[in-house]
Amino acid sequence: MRHLFFVLFLFCFTITRAEISLPKIFSSNMVLQRESSVDLFGWGHPGEKFTIATSWDNGEFAIKTPITGKWKLSVETPAAGGPYRIIFKGNSNEIILENILIGEVWLCSGQSNMEWSANSGLDNKEEAIANSNKPTIRLFTVAKRTSDYPQDDLVGTWQVCSPETMPDFSAVAYFFAERLQEEMDIPIGLIDSSWGASCAEVWTPKEEFEKNPDLQKSYELIKPNPWVPIEKSILYNAMIAPLTDFKIAGTLWYQGESNTANAETYENTFGTMIKSWRNQWGYEFPFYYVQIAPYKYGREYEGGIVRDQQRRTLSIPNTGMAMTSDICTVEDIHPTNKIDVGIRLANIALKQHYSAWDASVYGPLYDRAEVVKSTVEVHFTNNEGLTKKGNKLELFELLSSDGTWYPAKAKINNGIVTVSSKEVKVPKKVRYAYKSTDIANLFNAVGLPASTFISEDL
Repeated sequence: MRHLFFVLFLFCFTITRAEISLPKIFSSNMVLQRESSVDLFGWGHPGEKFTIATSWDNGEFAIKTPITGKWKLSVETPAAGGPYRIIFKGNSNEIILENILIGEVWLCSGQSNMEWSANSGLDNKEEAIANSNKPTIRLFTVAKRTSDYPQDDLVGTWQVCSPETMPDFSAVAYFFAERLQEEMDIPIGLIDSSWGASCAEVWTPKEEFEKNPDLQKSYELIKPNPWVPIEKSILYNAMIAPLTDFKIAGTLWYQGESNTANAETYENTFGTMIKSWRNQWGYEFPFYYVQIAPYKYGREYEGGIVRDQQRRTLSIPNTGMAMTSDICTVEDIHPTNKIDVGIRLANIALKQHYSAWDASVYGPLYDRAEVVKSTVEVHFTNNEGLTKKGNKLELFELLSSDGTWYPAKAKINNGIVTVSSKEVKVPKKVRYAYKSTDIANLFNAVGLPASTFISEDL
């Protein structure tokens, strides 16, 4: 009897192992990237033969699971549309995914301002929820998990956007998709993989720390946080790595508040993370991010330093930054106006990635500064219609030869800001809106604020 039980156990185990299975990112209601080579992948018993049928092209593909137990199939997707279905048919099971749309897929990540939902607190919450019956927007929330090593699956499922599902999803991501649909009228898939209070280092692959000693040094300045693990790579391994074979159009990122402890090195930290994600996916997808808003951080200038470091990260190709200093309050690290944040990110995508928007999508960005006698002429890009809000242009400072920063007078003249101070005869540097709580009042014609900056030596 004992021998018979053992044989039956082995038989049942073999049958279970023989079933094909899929990672959670593949489910009914999902969105696949349009007009692309998209990988379908999963697991099965080594040597198992099965078929995959795709309804958009009536395709049928024969698969044999390799000895590793993980199979992969690249399929071509059509123009935006749907709904479609995919059928995975094996010897012992069949998986049918239904109500699939083909469109644009965006990965959304970061800390609490990305995670923030309508139910967390939102301007015009009731109206936004009531208007969220948008069945061609699909939502996937990655459950919070950690891992010491890169994983190949995660927890979550695709949902159709509705007044029942939207209120607990990332508000920034939702309003981004809503704006894209206004101009493009195509399905949008959103994957929210974020964790409040997380620093960028936990989202960065471990090998990057070995290749970049400066990254390791700056990571050592991160302090323990009761809201999130701070071990390097621990969220990347569990919440990003399983997605790197899933085709995306691009990434949205809202983070930086938890890197004020090592603010001076954020450009290196953040830039390394961006490049590492692109390397893992194997292509340079658009990476659009939100500049953190003014807030009462611990040190007087740490918020401004992060904002400037984020501005400098724009030197990485195919990136974009949404400024938010005009839609915040320094008393709350979670501004409740997420609508404009989502719209600004979407406008960047519409202009830079989709070529579907002609208007300017940036506020004034520092270009260069020139010393003219004892004054400094500051040049900006996106300077059309440069103007101030309020009685006078504020928050410019000049560095004197003795190493002291002094508040400076500033005037706009033909798209150039002229900066001067009686205390500074030989200006060495110029900076703008550099304190953590500084709210910019320099704008351009499209009503977007200038970014914080500090110049190199003049």
